Amino acid sequence: MARATRSSDWGFPRWRAYGAEREAVKVRLCDRHGCEAPGDRPAPKSPNSPERWYFCETHAGEYNRNWNYFEGLTAEEAAQREADERRDAGDFSESKHNGWAGPGDGSRSRDEMRALELLDLEVDSDFEAVRMAWRRLAKSNHPDVKPGDADAAKRFQAIQAAYDVLKTAEERRTWKPD
Repeated sequence: MARATRSSDWGFPRWRAYGAEREAVKVRLCDRHGCEAPGDRPAPKSPNSPERWYFCETHAGEYNRNWNYFEGLTAEEAAQREADERRDAGDFSESKHNGWAGPGDGSRSRDEMRALELLDLEVDSDFEAVRMAWRRLAKSNHPDVKPGDADAAKRFQAIQAAYDVLKTAEERRTWKPD
């Protein structure tokens, strides 16, 4: 008499690959006419529209290079729309814990980079160098040193604002709970 054998699905560990009994997976093709590659990269059809194109990697890159969010608007309308969207995007403000892209090591914000540029410092300057540059520039552009010079007064205010930005960032970076 023949001996009964077990099925390949009995017990643990499974004797065949997971998902072997599943149906074929449906793959969405690229929306570019004539392309047979999988379309797994969504792209907006128009600004503020939930509708999406689905492209392959090559065609998504081409689409993104040619995409113009403000197409069909005059320069004034585009500037107004950008200002409105920036004002209303309070819930989507840039994360304070991530420094995205730009020069440096990624730990400084765009405002900090501008402040360092105004103080003629390198992107990796420490706070002591910031303080020394601020003192030097503030002394040379102070309204008491150059009375009646409106340009020096504006430079002094810009230097003060840059120092305040860098000082606040340094305090935030070195803050420790009590």
